[in-house]
Amino acid sequence: MMATSKPGPVQINFRNPIPLSSSQEAQVRELYYKRVRGYCADEIREFASCALGRTISATWACRQQRLAMNNCMIAHASQEEQDAAREEWFATRDDRRREREAKEARRKEQEKFHRAWWGMPPLPEDDEAPGAPEAKR
Repeated sequence: MMATSKPGPVQINFRNPIPLSSSQEAQVRELYYKRVRGYCADEIREFASCALGRTISATWACRQQRLAMNNCMIAHASQEEQDAAREEWFATRDDRRREREAKEARRKEQEKFHRAWWGMPPLPEDDEAPGAPEAKR
């Protein structure tokens, strides 16, 4: 008689519950960069003030500030920071959805006002319903 192995429980990564699209990954990356720049804001400010008004000479004149800035950014650019940025992105997902819905509602109200102002016929309200006929152009 053969021993059957029982499959183990499925491992779910709760930190990153679903794969993201490339645009969503870009948003996570922007959060990550923003967080790292936030940690190193003083070093970045020092380098920028040193490099202000310089061109090629900034390479050697601001070497200490550049190295301090780069070391700070390298020290804070870690997988833990990427994970924290991804968690922040997932935590604010509902807020972004509400903002999009509010923006769409404002757009519709503005379009309705525009059509009324110029005496254009109103758009049908159910133009987004599935199976609705396309508007003629």
